[in-house]
Amino acid sequence: VGQLLASKDKIDATWDGEDMKRLASANDRIFHTHNVQKYSRVWLDAFLKPQFLDVAEAIFGGPDVVLHHSKLFQKPAENGSPFPMHQDWPYFPTEQDSMIAAIIHVSDASDQMGCLRLYPGSHKLGRIQGADGRGAADILSDYPIEEAQVVECEAGDVIFFHYFTLHGSMPNRSEQTRKTVLVQLYNGEDR
Repeated sequence: VGQLLASKDKIDATWDGEDMKRLASANDRIFHTHNVQKYSRVWLDAFLKPQFLDVAEAIFGGPDVVLHHSKLFQKPAENGSPFPMHQDWPYFPTEQDSMIAAIIHVSDASDQMGCLRLYPGSHKLGRIQGADGRGAADILSDYPIEEAQVVECEAGDVIFFHYFTLHGSMPNRSEQTRKTVLVQLYNGEDR
């Protein structure tokens, strides 16, 4: 985090919006940086490993996989910001909606640490207008984060999901920092 702080970039990715008023405390923070493969060849190599790419290729049905972006997230101990329930598509929609996320767990992620929560099968709902997690979409009231499936992971685990999947995370109130790298990928036939 020291290197990120020294960069003077806006590194706090804490969201605003209605649910944040309910889920977060005033001191919550989450540190992030974009495109980790630009800062570390190790991360680029990780994205190119067959163990990672084989899963993406199986999802897309072929080898034409495009890296849209990556982000490193560090959710600090005791005051790590939550992410309200949302879909990712409003932030970078594609024509064929092939975009997926892969969350690489750099550290363990327990419920108390604010791990991923999602609604299995919610990708079948398609594009939900207002599901960016910052507004008050009516459908999101039918999918409260407190009732979403908790996805606890160990360091090294990777979770793949479609960008229509309703997902979020609660705050980190544990004594451990939670670290992940989010990778957004889409099919090369998409735009």
